[in-house]
Amino acid sequence: MCGAGALARQLKSAERRAWAPAATQDQLGESPTTDKATEPATKADGSQLFCCKSIDKLISDSEHPERRLKKTLGPVSLTALGIGAVIGSGIFTVIGTAIAGQKFDTSSILNAPLLDYLIKHTASLGRPGAGPALALSLVLVAIVCAFTGLCYAELASMIPIAGSAYTYTYATMGELIAWIIGWDLILEYAVSNMAVSVGFAQHLVNMFDWFGWHPALRWISPAYLPAGLTGLQGEVLYTPGLHLGFNFPAFLVVMILTVVLVRGIRESAEANNTMVILKIAAILAFIIAGAHYVNPGLWHPFAPNGWSGILTGGSIIFFTYIGFDSVSTAAEEARNPQRDLPIGIIATLVVCTVLYIGVAIVLSGIVPWEAVRDDAAPVVNSMKHLTEITGSPVLRWVRLGVLFGAMMGMISSLLVFQLGQARVWFSMSRDGLLPRLFSHVHPRFRTPSTATWIAGLVVGIPAGILDIGTLSDLSNIGTLFAFVLVSLGVIILRYKDPTRHRGFRAPGGIIAPILSVCFCVLLMGGLPILTWLRFFGWLLIGLGIYRFYSRKHSEFAHRSI
Repeated sequence: MCGAGALARQLKSAERRAWAPAATQDQLGESPTTDKATEPATKADGSQLFCCKSIDKLISDSEHPERRLKKTLGPVSLTALGIGAVIGSGIFTVIGTAIAGQKFDTSSILNAPLLDYLIKHTASLGRPGAGPALALSLVLVAIVCAFTGLCYAELASMIPIAGSAYTYTYATMGELIAWIIGWDLILEYAVSNMAVSVGFAQHLVNMFDWFGWHPALRWISPAYLPAGLTGLQGEVLYTPGLHLGFNFPAFLVVMILTVVLVRGIRESAEANNTMVILKIAAILAFIIAGAHYVNPGLWHPFAPNGWSGILTGGSIIFFTYIGFDSVSTAAEEARNPQRDLPIGIIATLVVCTVLYIGVAIVLSGIVPWEAVRDDAAPVVNSMKHLTEITGSPVLRWVRLGVLFGAMMGMISSLLVFQLGQARVWFSMSRDGLLPRLFSHVHPRFRTPSTATWIAGLVVGIPAGILDIGTLSDLSNIGTLFAFVLVSLGVIILRYKDPTRHRGFRAPGGIIAPILSVCFCVLLMGGLPILTWLRFFGWLLIGLGIYRFYSRKHSEFAHRSI
């Protein structure tokens, strides 16, 4: 009996260590008389907000037989996942806005970039574009992402668990911050995929047109069109507001990919690998074909709006880089995460930056930089322009190839972001912050099937109803906020747990995470004030859910009773 009692006390003490707040974890003793779980509930509830889940506990939870994911991914598949997420709708759509900037009908403080308003205290009619200097903007954004990527690589090699930034902040900053970043990631992935699926539908309709097929308009356009819809000749097809219809291409592509994701991570990765090869081939075809028609005179002036345009173009084009962090969401399904995750993240950034710069240089050299303003498909339309003025049958087929590659890019982005979104929900559910339903694992395929199906419906249905392509800024601010917290997490763990094995360590001490924080905050300052207000509104909704549900159902709450 004494041996059993001693064993019970040891287990109880070990459990307190695994779940203790970071600030008090090292102060816990072995004596049963100092059991902090028996202290008043009000004190335990207060400390719950800052309780950090230990890395060892995170790893042990991931090995639970009923919630364990299959480990099948190697460095090539992880790199392909990253490229699949990064090279998506951004390079084919947002690049036009980044080059030419944005114009608004009326001047408004809400439209002004936050940093610009803080300096000049004036409203804005739009944002300046980078012009041909977008190539420089891409390099600057790649440097920012490289610093952040080093931070992600270090944390992913230490904490090879699904959930990405959510999991890392749970281990470093506590439950409240973990909830905030998890809620933020839901916004990032959901809004981004809604926009991507709508963009895919637009390109699919463009392909129908290439083949001479014109489906009924009401079934290929969103039901809600805030600015209405006009034809190529300027005719009004729909007035602003609601109309009877549903964007079935946007809805169906999400649901088809949901089925693929439920079937298994290996099948999802193989499908993504194929699409990555196709869209890289399409981008290379555009660069090679377009290079023959480049007019160097269009590159002058190189930076028509100066450094203001270069920095603003960077904040806009940042949308195209969203996704390299999604490599870390698949950490739990990597065969050797300590080695393969850093390779996947860094390789993704290098490959995508080289391709992006090539597209920016060629695009700005074949059409005037101002001509791509408000163009939802500048890359495809620039090939159409070249085909019309040259009459080349080869360019006509290149246009079809680029169009097909753009669609493959969007599909692979959808695939990877839906994979990441479901796994964030899965991790939050496993910790009790969301209902346990979300952490159900398919008995045969060993995938988070319930979370995947719900994520598919949450994205697919709004994509069929809403026109939300203008919300890329909202996705940007959510991602940058996540990057800031991940970078801070590296600094915290360097201090709290310096001796833990790291499969990869960001070089230069804490220089990389500090620079990552500074540059990400600077890019956030380039986003409009309205975007900040929407972001804070989303966070307030999330804090309400945490207050009335998540805080009462988390595993820390159970230990506070």
